[in-house]
Formats: sequence, C-alpha cells, structure tokens
Amino acid sequence: MYEWYYVGQFGQLGPLSSEQMVELVESGVVGQETYVWKRGMRDWMLAEDVPELRTHMHIHAPPPPPPGQRPPERAPTSTELDPVAKYNMSKMYGQAGIAAYYESPYSRVLAGILQIFLPGIGRIYLGYHAIGVLQLLCTICTCGVLWLWPLIDGILILAGQVRYDGYARALPD
Repeated sequence: MYEWYYVGQFGQLGPLSSEQMVELVESGVVGQETYVWKRGMRDWMLAEDVPELRTHMHIHAPPPPPPGQRPPERAPTSTELDPVAKYNMSKMYGQAGIAAYYESPYSRVLAGILQIFLPGIGRIYLGYHAIGVLQLLCTICTCGVLWLWPLIDGILILAGQVRYDGYARALPD
C-alpha cells in the first residue's frame, strides 16, 4: 500500500510503499532531518522521530564542537511555528519550507529597486529564479513592452506584498 510521503530536495514526493521508504532511509536519501508523513499521522514529523524509520537509520553522533564554540541550534519544529507561516510555507514549498524558517538575509528594498530598474533581477536576487528569468526574457524579447510586469512586481515587493524569499524565509521589513 502506498502511504508514505517525504519532503526532498525537489519538494514533496510520494506516495511510496513502506518498502520503498525503508530503502530510501537505508540509502541515506531520507535522513534524520527529513520531514515524513503517512496516513494516520497527525502532522509531518522528522524521520528520526518516527520509530519505524529510526530503526533503519545509520545514525552517527555529531562530533563535539570546537573549543569555545556553541553547537548549532536546531531548526524549529512544525509545532513551534505560528499557523499562518506554517500554512504559507507548506503551500509554497511543502514541509521543507518549515525547516528553513529563518529571517531572510535579503533586502526587500534592494530587491524592489533591482526589479524596477533591471527587470527580473530583483526576483532572481530573492531566489525566485524561474520568475526572474521569465520576466527578463519577456522584457528583452518584446523590446521592453512587457517591462510593465516587472515594474508592477517591483512596486509590490517594495510595498511588502512579497513576504518570503525564494527559500521560504521571512523578508525583514
């Protein structure tokens, strides 16, 4: 029976059988920090927290941090996020977006200005590569006629209508 799903590098994948899921865990494709879900589970969970997958993992203890340094902090779990952010990120990127919930290092103002004066470049800067390249090509191929699309998009970025970068991190205000 195909009932397993996981969030990989390219988004949500599945449905998979239990045998396929075990094979992915044993081969290292599905790791400890991979979000998984199957019918009957209340919410997405880290694979390391699912007993039937944990038994198939090759878990290695991380080395101790170098002297004078703190160990890296763990990403917040799905229950630690506010529901609106969780819903928005899961719609955009599946549950992988939840694991990457941090503040974006990108500037909204710089992205908006780039978008207005260099069509598509602002979107590429934010991590929306496909949209940015499409806007750039449309502007070039129409000799600037379709510059209206990136212009309006740049204004929307500056106005705060774009809340997340292409990696599902909240843009600072």
